[in-house]
Amino acid sequence: MPVSAIILAGGKATRMGGLDKGLVLFQKKPLIAHVINRLIPQVDEITINANREMEAYQSLGYRVLQDEIADFAGPLAGMQLGLKHAGSEYLLTVPCDSPLLPLDLSARLQAALIQHHADIAIASSNGHTHPVFCLCKKSVLPALNDYLSHGGRKVGEWQQRLNHTYVDFSDCSEAFTNLNTQQDLMALEATLQNQAAGKLHI
Repeated sequence: MPVSAIILAGGKATRMGGLDKGLVLFQKKPLIAHVINRLIPQVDEITINANREMEAYQSLGYRVLQDEIADFAGPLAGMQLGLKHAGSEYLLTVPCDSPLLPLDLSARLQAALIQHHADIAIASSNGHTHPVFCLCKKSVLPALNDYLSHGGRKVGEWQQRLNHTYVDFSDCSEAFTNLNTQQDLMALEATLQNQAAGKLHI
């Protein structure tokens, strides 16, 4: 089934020293470029939600949408935009700071959504939920609008109100590593370099 995706890059990134997180370099490419590369085979349309550095994001060649709610309202503001502008009846949402996201994320969430007749499928691994990695039907937009209009901002809380299902990705939990600080970024780069070096010696 056709799926639209929105990459959530609209946060303040306070723990990244105020740098726009999606544009921070990881393995010599912006974090969001890694996310885009992993999404391209999985979806039919990609949109970016950003609130700063608009020209830099637009230069990537995708539609860029800015929050309609003021003062950095969080991931739900980006999800709202995605649902509002999606060209498909299904929307996949992912953050801009998880460069290892699963290559079968969309397919597995789709399968669970259909199997459980749910309105939203949410990734989880090792007992932890990953609320911003989710696939939802476009028909949940009115419920989200209502939640936001009453001051709600918590992704998980809103999702719990819907007909939802969780999808276990414990087989690849490292794929949900998100990079909140420069230290996180350097640690992951070092880990991947060590893994690559180990493979060369096998």
